[in-house]
Amino acid sequence: MKHFLDIADWSSADLWDMLNIARVLKEQYKTKGANKPLLKGKALGMIFQKPSLRTRVSFEMAMQHVGGHALYLSPQEIGLGKRESIADVARVLGSYVHIIMARTFEHEHVLELAQWSPVPVINGLTDYNH
Repeated sequence: MKHFLDIADWSSADLWDMLNIARVLKEQYKTKGANKPLLKGKALGMIFQKPSLRTRVSFEMAMQHVGGHALYLSPQEIGLGKRESIADVARVLGSYVHIIMARTFEHEHVLELAQWSPVPVINGLTDYNH
């Protein structure tokens, strides 16, 4: 299992592979109107401390295009690090979904989610990077 927390954590070859897969999927969707259901039965939990039109829509549509489901969790629903500890959110959410994307104010929150999560975590935006 590998998290996507910082682009520097990945080799150039890995990043090119990801971009090429994205290009193929985008072209497939454009020409055929659909993608293969590569993530059928898989769920993405999306934690948002900061609202965002583009981040939310792009992740939700990407999951839909490949047969998966995205679950939006607003700041009020979780209270990340306040009402619910980050470790508890990571463990509980990770027991229900297959991957977690987090858009947070503090980079430390994403790092802590990754530390405790049983599933991969994607950095959707932090104060450190995007």
